[in-house]
Amino acid sequence: MAVEQTHDAAACKRVDDGITRVFQLLGKRWNGPILSVLLEQPAYFADLRRAIPGISERMLSDRLAELGAAGLVLREVDEGPPLRVSYRLTERGSALEPALKELGDWAKHHLPDAPPCTEPR
Repeated sequence: MAVEQTHDAAACKRVDDGITRVFQLLGKRWNGPILSVLLEQPAYFADLRRAIPGISERMLSDRLAELGAAGLVLREVDEGPPLRVSYRLTERGSALEPALKELGDWAKHHLPDAPPCTEPR
């Protein structure tokens, strides 16, 4: 009987709503690397594109719009000439810094090494 009650309690336990929401946003490919680059400093679109190997312009644009809609990234237009668009973290986005650094440290200790970075020629 005690085993049944333990099993029933486990069946009723649900994942935390906050964890679900954070990974729906940060679990999408590219969102973490974009935020990581912007933690260092604001960046122009072209700089972000160069800093994140493999991301297409379309995907970068879509992810920046999504992060902006979530209140994590602010898009700023520099009138120029030439007209340039830069991105920076909002206060809400900057508040992710400790968590992102912890995840990065965890990955260094617990995930297999990535191949070395090579600069395109």
